[in-house]
Amino acid sequence: MLGPAEVRTLAAELGVRPTKTLGQNFVHDANTVRRIVTAAGVGPDDTVLEVGPGLGSLTLALLDVVHDVVAVEIDPVLAQRLPQTVAERAESRVDRLAVVGADALRVRRDEIPGAPTALVANLPYNVAVPVLLHLLALIPTLRTALVMVQSEVADRLAAPPGSKTYGVPSVKAAYFGDVRRAGAVGRSVFWPVPQVESGLVRVDRHENPQWPMEETFRRTLFAVVDAAFAQRRKTLRAALAGWAGSAAMAETRLVEAGIDPSARGETLDAAAFVRLAQTTGGHES
Repeated sequence: MLGPAEVRTLAAELGVRPTKTLGQNFVHDANTVRRIVTAAGVGPDDTVLEVGPGLGSLTLALLDVVHDVVAVEIDPVLAQRLPQTVAERAESRVDRLAVVGADALRVRRDEIPGAPTALVANLPYNVAVPVLLHLLALIPTLRTALVMVQSEVADRLAAPPGSKTYGVPSVKAAYFGDVRRAGAVGRSVFWPVPQVESGLVRVDRHENPQWPMEETFRRTLFAVVDAAFAQRRKTLRAALAGWAGSAAMAETRLVEAGIDPSARGETLDAAAFVRLAQTTGGHES
């Protein structure tokens, strides 16, 4: 593990100055890192995908527990140094680490070795939701995800239908699996100290999804979700007029899906949005 002094020393050695652009806030508290690993529920059979390993605190903790770690790091200096850090502190485990120098938001499946079973990451807060959704879509072998994000984002991801924070991230995450808050993380465990509170979110992928998981359907579904929440105060009949072609067509498709056209998007669960995306409006798809 890397303590506060070691984190600063290593950063100084590398000439690394944490940037807001890359969302870099390095965790330096061993108890927090262990809590993340525990909350992830990973073990010796898991290959973990870690995003933004930074200086390696979480990476080292994961290698204590899991079979392999595949770390995706956008910063070339940090990506190059990570294997050396692991070799210095856990030499026997360095061969179980693979580092991918890439942007997690754009990384391709063929760039990620093996078949990762769990995502465990302190995600860059400015792109946390897109990264989470991209990786869940990209890697079907991921059974679980445990990510640290801004507290407000954690609330939105785990929000149930009907709540004030329920929205696009809630529905899209629920499409992939069961989502819940898995704890809070204080500001003092980071360097530099962030201006926001942090939270842990866990996603357990649906073992037997009751809806299509193919990319073509996912695009259709996500387009419906985006349209439904673009104007939250509008009824679905009005909000989906552009998506369906007209308000009348939106009403037809809503009725076909068994949804009240006067309802609003925040009242629908993921299953209802799926039914809506599967409608044809009276035409063959």
